[in-house]
Amino acid sequence: MSTVSASQDDAELTEFGYRPELKRTLGSFHTFAAGISYISILTGTFQLFYFGFAQGGPAYWWSWPMVFAGQLMVALCFAELAARHPVAGSVYNWAKRLGNPHVGWLAGWMMLVASIVSLAAVALAYQLTLPQISSAFQFIGDGSGTYDTATNAVLLAAVLILFTTLVNAFGVKLMARINTAGVFLELIATVVLIVLLAVHVVRGPDVVTETAHTGSGQNLGYLGAFLTASLASAYVMYGFDTAASLGEESLDPSRNAPRAILRALIASFVLGGLILLLALMSVGSLTGEGLTTDGLQYVVLDVLGPTVGKAMLWCVLIAVTVCALAVHTAAVRLAFAMARDTNLPAASLMARVSPRFKTPVLPAVIVGLLALGVLAVNIRQPQIFSVVTSIGIIMIYVAYLLVTLPMLVARVRGRWTPAGEGRFSLGRFGLPVNVLAVLWGAGMTLNLAWPREAVYNAAPPHHWYLRWGAFLFVGTVALGGFAYYWFVQRHRTGVLAEHAATPGTDTGSDADSGSSAAAKV
Repeated sequence: MSTVSASQDDAELTEFGYRPELKRTLGSFHTFAAGISYISILTGTFQLFYFGFAQGGPAYWWSWPMVFAGQLMVALCFAELAARHPVAGSVYNWAKRLGNPHVGWLAGWMMLVASIVSLAAVALAYQLTLPQISSAFQFIGDGSGTYDTATNAVLLAAVLILFTTLVNAFGVKLMARINTAGVFLELIATVVLIVLLAVHVVRGPDVVTETAHTGSGQNLGYLGAFLTASLASAYVMYGFDTAASLGEESLDPSRNAPRAILRALIASFVLGGLILLLALMSVGSLTGEGLTTDGLQYVVLDVLGPTVGKAMLWCVLIAVTVCALAVHTAAVRLAFAMARDTNLPAASLMARVSPRFKTPVLPAVIVGLLALGVLAVNIRQPQIFSVVTSIGIIMIYVAYLLVTLPMLVARVRGRWTPAGEGRFSLGRFGLPVNVLAVLWGAGMTLNLAWPREAVYNAAPPHHWYLRWGAFLFVGTVALGGFAYYWFVQRHRTGVLAEHAATPGTDTGSDADSGSSAAAKV
């Protein structure tokens, strides 16, 4: 990286009142790998195909391009922000800059809690793959007991979270190497899987017009079934902002991060869409019970046989591992960014960068421990997969809204200035894209949280508070967290002296150059 480019990146950082501390070592493929590993084609499709198929039949496939179109609007807004503000804790700092410190804190808080919950949810995917490879990985019971699967899932997930904690604690270079190697293998395995499924097709692409009568008896008919099934796609295509969250550790991030965000989302859409389509075209029977219980794991073993099928499942396991690593990494950068502004308890410790590893070690440990806590309270919950995943994703969609909505307000008021010098900009398409991003985010958030038995209370006992669990939990996190911030934390807010660019530097809060809490000196 040239001296001029490095100086420009550091100048963009000082707009927020921060001095450069994290080591810039990540290239363009590293940032792309961070984004695509968070989305993780194999993790998401293999973890949630069973749910989408069970709720919407083969026609649920159409939710994949629908979710992509909506998330592309959000990603385009984020790409424009990444070109203007490539900074750690991207969602938090963007919301703070576009709105005000209060909006920024709430966006960061929601994203941080969501990342911790998502780390637990992703790690649970080990249970959907390892016992399919060998029954030896079913350590708790034989899998037939009421709580065997859920409890074993917690055990396997805990091992994965301990691994991601250690990797993130030992520095960004180790994380980047493992993540890049894992993504490379995942992409190769994805292409191989697509080819293998393609040569085994037994029916045409018109399979995606079959609903399997999943809308029968519902108030909205198939539309209601489709909206429920669309959650399986909505659960996958998010996390592309991770490429921007590593902005302070990347080379030329204002140019590389926008490209990485869009490439990660588009690649995931194309490859994931082909996997889902070809799985439906190649599976022996569309009425097999395994489709609604084991999902794509069942399809792979059914189509490719035990030897090749299990080899592909090992690749899925690698994908789950690097996905969990990316989620953990993003959470660490977000916690560091908020602590640097004295917006978390024990901020000075949380924001401390290890002189040896050049990474914030304590946030890596805290995030890991909290994710283990999420697992611990769900040890004997048979609905653990859908509930934990749903709640985490809802909070991420809310955090995204807390960026796109203030960005829209800034555009309307003429306060948004995109990056110059040939960097990414939506130009005259900015306003319509931003409007669509907000409408999509609000609509899908409501769809995700809707009190459906299929998601939040599929098994007895059918208590009202379980069905409304998303509203209750997310509402409690949002209102409780903001109350803590308003009465306690906001009185301490300000850039820690050891992280400030210069004594007295302000951390701008409006769309281009305003001000917020002054740095502590």
